[in-house]
Amino acid sequence: MSEARPATGDGPIILYDGVCGLCSRLSRFVLARDRAGRFRFAPLQGRLAGEILTRHGRDPRDLDTLYLVLDSGRPEEHLLRKSDAALWILRELGGPWRMAGALRVVPPALRDLGYDAVARIRYRLFGRYDSCPVPAPEHRGRFLDLGA
Repeated sequence: MSEARPATGDGPIILYDGVCGLCSRLSRFVLARDRAGRFRFAPLQGRLAGEILTRHGRDPRDLDTLYLVLDSGRPEEHLLRKSDAALWILRELGGPWRMAGALRVVPPALRDLGYDAVARIRYRLFGRYDSCPVPAPEHRGRFLDLGA
């Protein structure tokens, strides 16, 4: 396992619950469709995610939220969370996934109600790992802070 690497400028970083079966599936989904290799990943349980979330006034112990870090390590760095993060990711994947952007007409508070409902039961529906799964060798370079 590698140590945390600085996260600067190499593309958006998806901060995900490293032991969640649904989040693991999300990572594999993005990896399979991100032909340009733009997205990087870091588990919420890791040091890197903790540093980023603390910088933005978020609780690093909140494992129920998907975050997307844009412009990482730059003065304009910012976070998207929950449904905003998911919709941004889908839009960037292109193809038919862009159509998910139509959901942006739904108010974020309403979208996030649905997000929170799934987050509460995700372990029951999709399982939970004892530790963060190690990605396939061809994708390891896109995962930051694997020592989580």
